[in-house]
Amino acid sequence: METSKLKTLALEASKNAYSPYSKAMVGCALETSDGSIYTGCNIENASYGGTICAERVAIMKAVSDKKMKLKKVYVYTKEGWPPCGLCRQVMSEFAAPDLEVIIGDESGKEVKMKFSDLMPLSFTPEHLQK
Repeated sequence: METSKLKTLALEASKNAYSPYSKAMVGCALETSDGSIYTGCNIENASYGGTICAERVAIMKAVSDKKMKLKKVYVYTKEGWPPCGLCRQVMSEFAAPDLEVIIGDESGKEVKMKFSDLMPLSFTPEHLQK
């Protein structure tokens, strides 16, 4: 799928964010290796520990449909924030070898990178299969 379509979907997903505490509205759109598309928004919780990021919402939706390999992930925030460490770790669990991550902001700026550059030396399921 074209990056512009994922960008549009991530922006739309950010509008559904439940973020009464931080006011940060994050949206994510991802494509799995079979071409399926999933979106997610951040959902905050008064306990903070119960908060879940947009990236993990989208990934869990994909995995719940047995879509286990991520091909492309687009993350949108007004400021262009990168995925947090926990989201990067979850991505590493389901990353296709060539996973591309795109980070976009309100001005239209995009940073595109391979997941391996975003999360070098990631801990993956392969580490536990030895």
